[in-house]
Amino acid sequence: MQMQKNFEKQTFAKGLGSMLNVDIRRMFTQPLIYIMVGVAFLIPVLVLVMTSTMAEDPSADTFASVWQAIGSVSGSSAGMSLTGMCNINLVYFLAAVFVCIFVADDFRSGYVKNLFAVRPRKSDYVISKTAVAFIGGTIMLIMFFVGALFGGAIAGLPFSMEGFNAGNLVASLIAKIFLMAAFAAIYVLMGVIAKQRLWLSVLLSLGVGMFLFNIIPMVSPLDANVLHVLLCLVGGCMFGAGLGAVSDIVLKKTNLV
Repeated sequence: MQMQKNFEKQTFAKGLGSMLNVDIRRMFTQPLIYIMVGVAFLIPVLVLVMTSTMAEDPSADTFASVWQAIGSVSGSSAGMSLTGMCNINLVYFLAAVFVCIFVADDFRSGYVKNLFAVRPRKSDYVISKTAVAFIGGTIMLIMFFVGALFGGAIAGLPFSMEGFNAGNLVASLIAKIFLMAAFAAIYVLMGVIAKQRLWLSVLLSLGVGMFLFNIIPMVSPLDANVLHVLLCLVGGCMFGAGLGAVSDIVLKKTNLV
């Protein structure tokens, strides 16, 4: 019995590893990820440079520092202003489009039906897609951060840190990365619900993302600490596991068309 259990575990790990390898290779050999990463880099550059030209207008909503493109400190909220909307949290919407296109392509091309004919375990597919979504979203977050530094330098914005320090900034970025796991699981679920209907998966994902948008700055502020990081890590793992199980059920209970 022990030998049988070990064999099953090795088979599961091998099957999942093979699928992850295929999905990661597909992600980096297709132009989609590079387009989305390029967009993530260009958004802060364009926003910071263009808004800096309006700095002399007292009524204009502009960025006072580079770090406003990353977030705000606890207790301060920019609401629906330019600085509150056009920051790094936009990446979660970019990730939604990336995941929806990636999953919808599997259903439209017939890849899913061929895959499950050979590998019937649908949990492998869900885990692999969630992992790829998390990796892609993480790269976009990092590139947005780099773009903010680059754009801020061009615009001549100050890099001074008020109300937080470099350690808090790193913790904030790590918290946002861990939080991406929760959003990745949400987008994969929307993708397997909509299947080849890309427009539906995008609408569902953006709708859920908009509903949760205000939570992001609360759990990953600029003055984040270890508690925020742990909260996002636990939340990401719980959402990933729970919604992954739901995605698995959806695939098992619905037709793959």
